[in-house]
Amino acid sequence: MLKMARYLKPHAAAILGVVVFLFAQATGELMLPQYMSRIVDVGVARRGIEYDYPEVMRAETYRKLISEIPWPGDRNFAASVYSESAGNTFTMTAKLAKIDKERLAEILRPYETGSDGSAVSFITEEYAAAGVNIDYIRNRYLLMSGLKMAAIALLSAGCVIIGAMLAARVTAGAAGRLRADLFRKVINFSAENLDKFPSSTLITRCTNDIQQLQQTLMLTLRLVLFAPVMGIGGVIMVLRSEASMSWLVALSVGCILALIVAVLIRAMPRFKLVQKLLDKLNLTLRESLTGIMVVRAFGTQAREEERFGAANKELTDTNLFVNRAMMSVLLPMMMLVMNLTPVGILWFGAPKVGAGVIAIGDLMAFIQYATIIMFSFIMLSMISMFMPRAFVALGRVSEVLDEPASLSDQENPKRVDLTSCTVEFRDVSFKYPGSEEYAVENIFFTARPGTVTAFIGGTGSGKSTIVNLLPRLYDVSGGEILINGADARELRQADLRRAIGYVPQKSLLFSGTIESNLRYGSPDASDEDMERAARIAQAGFIEEKPDKYGEHISQGGGNVSGGQRQRLSIARAIAPGPSVFIFDESFSALDYKTEASLKKAVREELKNTTVFIVASRISTIRNADQIIVLDEGKIAGAGTHDELIQNCEVYAQIAASQLSPDEM
Repeated sequence: MLKMARYLKPHAAAILGVVVFLFAQATGELMLPQYMSRIVDVGVARRGIEYDYPEVMRAETYRKLISEIPWPGDRNFAASVYSESAGNTFTMTAKLAKIDKERLAEILRPYETGSDGSAVSFITEEYAAAGVNIDYIRNRYLLMSGLKMAAIALLSAGCVIIGAMLAARVTAGAAGRLRADLFRKVINFSAENLDKFPSSTLITRCTNDIQQLQQTLMLTLRLVLFAPVMGIGGVIMVLRSEASMSWLVALSVGCILALIVAVLIRAMPRFKLVQKLLDKLNLTLRESLTGIMVVRAFGTQAREEERFGAANKELTDTNLFVNRAMMSVLLPMMMLVMNLTPVGILWFGAPKVGAGVIAIGDLMAFIQYATIIMFSFIMLSMISMFMPRAFVALGRVSEVLDEPASLSDQENPKRVDLTSCTVEFRDVSFKYPGSEEYAVENIFFTARPGTVTAFIGGTGSGKSTIVNLLPRLYDVSGGEILINGADARELRQADLRRAIGYVPQKSLLFSGTIESNLRYGSPDASDEDMERAARIAQAGFIEEKPDKYGEHISQGGGNVSGGQRQRLSIARAIAPGPSVFIFDESFSALDYKTEASLKKAVREELKNTTVFIVASRISTIRNADQIIVLDEGKIAGAGTHDELIQNCEVYAQIAASQLSPDEM
């Protein structure tokens, strides 16, 4: 949780406000049972008479009471409180502090005996004889006490609202920054890092895991701070109570704690499993939706439904176990204990009320404080339902945030003019992380501005691997790639990639418009640059669209054909005006006429650029300035088409399989 503290630091003032309002809310709620007890014991049972002394009494009663007090100091104090008034009565005139009121009641109580021998009956009988309206005293006491309770309840409600607003602001802000940092980290991952974290798990970690953390943080601010305050306050009130049944509350709390521990021991391993199963479900769903056309083409909908159903059932069963443990076992058992506790208090407390040991209001307050203590533990148990998943989610998020980038810039990167690039591969070797064999080995060649370098070879020969090394999607395992004489690893990645226009094998467009996709690599590109890029890429179909460059593009470019998607991808790479172009099987969806026109436009319009083409068709690369033939990761030959036909057996075999004797 220390990692989350960094995201909470900007909200320190708001968190302090939450704590203050929670304490105010808890204080108010702990005061209410006391007022209720006073209403029952004083307002109802004693008819509003708060202390054991009369405020008004007849003259003969006054003289009798004063004369019966043996101690001169007490007698003088009692006499100083009252003064004679009209109607042959004595009335209290002094405004006494609470301690003085208690002293006066203590002095007079032994000599106040009413019809039932109690001080209260003595006072009510004296009021009746003196013409005092006792109902008015009772109603005033009940009204004032009720207004105080209402004010406390309203203030507590206000604290709840303000505290919830502050907590929501804190949790939403912290989760938002965490989500942004996580996405920033992922978006800067190298291909090696992405191999370690599949896209399905990254999506889950950026969404569901952070949502779990946000919910738990909200509950922490609202309940984890509030419940202990209420519980401790309730315990203090119970210990101060005259009911003397604290052992019963301690027994109930012990039962609840035992239930929580027992359920968590069983459920904790399943909490860790839920997130992994959610990753698995997302992976299955993503694969099925991404390959929906393949699924339909092979008629394997039933198989995919079965595969998704298996992952879904496993997740459902695990969630059912966790929810049953919490909702069907823990919560009902705790509610049973919570409801049995007041029954036990009444069972043991009723005889004490009958014997006059405790007042009925005190017993009712004791029940309320016991309920508050029980409810505090129930609130903490609710947190226990979220905490395990939150810790698992935090671990998964931290795993991504703590993942060291496999590619990073040097502290003092070189500054090299990249407006025109000479690229040299000098004894380059590379093997993928975790692999023992080299994907490419001992690669030597030089590509200069204004030339086209092509790569051809069988499947798995390393063509795409070589061009992926140039923009540092991976770093070389051996040798070096020189850009204008500087090692590519010594350049800033941003500068290097800005100088390269890359068109991958799979043409991917982003949801938006044609214009937003063409300007993806250069938002400040002018309309002329955008139109020039479209012209070179042979994307004339744009002008035929109803909205032209404003035409909507759906996610992945699903609403345009494969050839159109490929030409838009090429135009997107051309628009920023890079000095190096990489076309990785980028003409595969084009017909021969369009491909020929595009290559001619590239030759004429991009004269000073360094062009790399990966292709499987000899017709695509036949006119390249140099063709590098790859076989099992090594260079089998290099030269022009005519030279390779004569000198490279691998190239001759490829040509023989694709070209007629006259074309060769």
